[in-house]
Amino acid sequence: MAKRNMSRRSFMRNLGIGSAGLLLANAGLPAAMAQTQGHHLTRSSLSNAQLPPEVELLCGDVVAFQLSSNAWEGAFGSVTFQMHQGFYNGESIYYIRTDTSDADFAQDARLVHVPLLNAALTVEGATAPVYTFTNGVDEQYPVLSTAPAEENFTSAWHVHQVTFNGNPTLLDSVEAIMEAEAAGDITVEAQQLVINGPVVKWPGGELQEDTEKTSYLGTGPLIEPVDTDNMLVTFKLHECYPGSRYIITDTSAVPMAPMMSIAPSAPTQALVGVGATDEIWVFGNGIPGSGVMGFQPAIFDNAAGNPIWSPFWEHFTVVWNDESNARLLTSSAEIRELIEAGELTEYKGVPDMDQAMPAFVVNCPVPVKARNTFEQGFCKVWNSVRETIRVGLNWQTQTEFWSLPHDRYYTHHGIRTAGNRILLLGTWLTELS
Repeated sequence: MAKRNMSRRSFMRNLGIGSAGLLLANAGLPAAMAQTQGHHLTRSSLSNAQLPPEVELLCGDVVAFQLSSNAWEGAFGSVTFQMHQGFYNGESIYYIRTDTSDADFAQDARLVHVPLLNAALTVEGATAPVYTFTNGVDEQYPVLSTAPAEENFTSAWHVHQVTFNGNPTLLDSVEAIMEAEAAGDITVEAQQLVINGPVVKWPGGELQEDTEKTSYLGTGPLIEPVDTDNMLVTFKLHECYPGSRYIITDTSAVPMAPMMSIAPSAPTQALVGVGATDEIWVFGNGIPGSGVMGFQPAIFDNAAGNPIWSPFWEHFTVVWNDESNARLLTSSAEIRELIEAGELTEYKGVPDMDQAMPAFVVNCPVPVKARNTFEQGFCKVWNSVRETIRVGLNWQTQTEFWSLPHDRYYTHHGIRTAGNRILLLGTWLTELS
């Protein structure tokens, strides 16, 4: 297999950017469909010019989104992506595209540019090959080398470009590609390009719909089942500081993946050591809210689009040492300051994890940036409740109240949130009145 350092512009031309047929063939539609159905299948009909100034669409494959909804109880919105089809071991596989290491490809494909993903190519096994085609038969899709059912699955795809040297034939597996290359029928060239392409449906499995839609994790990350007829998939869209809305697709914490109802991706753990990740903090106590543990929204170190941001998040949990001092935090600078001051304790991963182990990685792409709205809603109510506690209860009762035992972390039995505590508070205030 050849490894060739092409100019970015040359690569774009060979990949088919600027030609509807070749672009869509490489994106996951056969060339015959591309010629008849056009860009609207992969290019969003939305544009930032149509959106309010405080909302920015980052991914061109997004065809619809909402920041919140009255259609379900959970405090999250939804985002619908145009899916892409590929082959894996001779069968169909479906994925989305959100981020890429290359600036030109990001601009042309309308993906988030993540320079840090270039570092993923410096460590063996962190990425997996995906094979795209510069020419081929009409039914040719990209060929993926792994799937969530495999131990080596990762959403970080290293692009390899395939060119037929003679008459094209359909290649639908890595084995077929290797045989064709050995026979001299094709040339395979590894590109300096990584794409974050979470897989949503694969042979024997798929990401699950949340049938309840009441909590962050629920029974799955999707609002509704994967729609292969219309090539659409709709995720729950979560709020995070600073000013972002994100989805959750896979994690390096393989034992936790079933509990989180997402795909396992053990190799993404290697991204930490080469600096291809960013940091996120979730809250294990404090202000009740829409976060994964039932408290305020999470905070990540940098906003999407920042050169040092990555969708692969190194996961930390912070806990207020004195929960009566809990207040809304909105930046990583605040978190670091309060850890240093001793007001917060930081845990790698989650608090009940072996702290000698490294923090795990969660793949959380950000397709939309939007002004945070959490502070304007529930947070103000909670501040009033907290003040009621301070004023209405004597110190002994306050101390007992804030030190109530409660299981606030990931467990095999799910997550209990601070909502239980507010219900208990209401009972106490009634008894005191």
